[in-house]
Amino acid sequence: MENNVKICQSCGMPLEKDPNKGGTNADGSKSDIYCSFCLQNGKFTDEGISLQEKIAKNVQIAVRMGMPEEKARALAESTLPNLARWKNA
Repeated sequence: MENNVKICQSCGMPLEKDPNKGGTNADGSKSDIYCSFCLQNGKFTDEGISLQEKIAKNVQIAVRMGMPEEKARALAESTLPNLARWKNA
C-alpha cells in the first residue's frame, strides 16, 4: 500500500477526511496543506498553541474517538513534530 495520503500539516488528519476539503487561506482560496479544523481565513484556529499543547489536544480527540490513549500519544508525538507548522517550533 502506498503512503500518498496527504495530511494536514498542523494536526495530521488525512485531508481526505476533512468535510470541507481543506482550510481557507486569507484570500478565501482552499489550503492544500491545512484542514478546515486548523485553518480558517488564513489564521490557525488555535493560534498561539504550543507543540506540546497540540499533542495533548490531539490525544484527547483521538481518545474521544475510541483510540487507546497510549497509542494516540505515540502517534501524535511521532507525527506532529515532523509537520510543516511544527518543524521549527
